[in-house]
Amino acid sequence: MPVQRLNHAVLYVRDVERSHAFYRDILGFRAKVQIPGTAVFLQAEGSTNDHDLGLFQIGAGAGPSTAGRSTVGLYHLAWEVDTLAELSRIRDALLQAGALVGASDHATTKALYAQDPDGIEFEVSWLLTADLITPEVTASAAMTAPLDLEREIERYGARTRGGVGVSVPV
Repeated sequence: MPVQRLNHAVLYVRDVERSHAFYRDILGFRAKVQIPGTAVFLQAEGSTNDHDLGLFQIGAGAGPSTAGRSTVGLYHLAWEVDTLAELSRIRDALLQAGALVGASDHATTKALYAQDPDGIEFEVSWLLTADLITPEVTASAAMTAPLDLEREIERYGARTRGGVGVSVPV
């Protein structure tokens, strides 16, 4: 039987309470199980999964990840939002937290890139619906452009549900 989807991700962090607050306040994750000073298991706002993200504390002395710079390892996790309005809200929260490191238009996805308090990079994106992914859009997906989120909201609508027919069943 082939793999169906990613069930959850686990991150090692320096301070579990600090990281929990970040993922809760910025991305809306809620704690399902907490082991104070050790771990927290978080569920994404729209999820029915037991947990989507686990955070394990390894202490303040932990060195930074060198994955992608001098070692192999995970580049980033990507979280999907339903609407461009939500992507805009998250962009503003990331800016306020000083965590936003980039914003890209990948044609089929509109993406924000950020770093959590430990410098672990993640992506938050909105996906075009399947009916909007034409051969022309697919061909242009190889080209990354700066994201103009306000223009994309005008183009697709702030409340248009993304990913329908792609990651969200029709």
